[in-house]
Amino acid sequence: MSAPPFRTRVIGVAEMYASADPTERLITYSLGSCLGLTLFDPIVRVGGMLHAMLALSQMNKEKAAANPSMFTDSGIVALLQALLGAGAHKADLVAKIAGCGAPLDLEHSFQIGEKNHVIARKLLWKNGIMISGEDVGGSHPRTMILHMDSGVTTVKAGGQEYEL
Repeated sequence: MSAPPFRTRVIGVAEMYASADPTERLITYSLGSCLGLTLFDPIVRVGGMLHAMLALSQMNKEKAAANPSMFTDSGIVALLQALLGAGAHKADLVAKIAGCGAPLDLEHSFQIGEKNHVIARKLLWKNGIMISGEDVGGSHPRTMILHMDSGVTTVKAGGQEYEL
């Protein structure tokens, strides 16, 4: 009997998604200054992905209320709630981060990527979740993939794909 085919679920900008389906591959494209985050519980095999644009939801509370995934802080909270609601245990979550670069901010005046990275690290740390792999900074775009069958997160950048 052959394995079932994989289904690709695209996570767009300012979106998040949680899954327990081992036939899914979660993918997000064009991570520049945005934060790409995967969380996966290898015990219960529940995982998810977030593609957040901006660091702090307090900059626009109305937009944050309408779409928490637009912001790193509220997006991480929403993803954690979804994963815990699906049976994941916070202590077992494996975190991976990609993006958080400065593709258009050559003089680093806005520091959007750096802010996304700092807020993600702080919020995950406050929740007892350590980051086990990351590919952040720089000016090149990245594609991030969470393989739900294995929990492996890979990144495609510069024509290569590698595991975080």
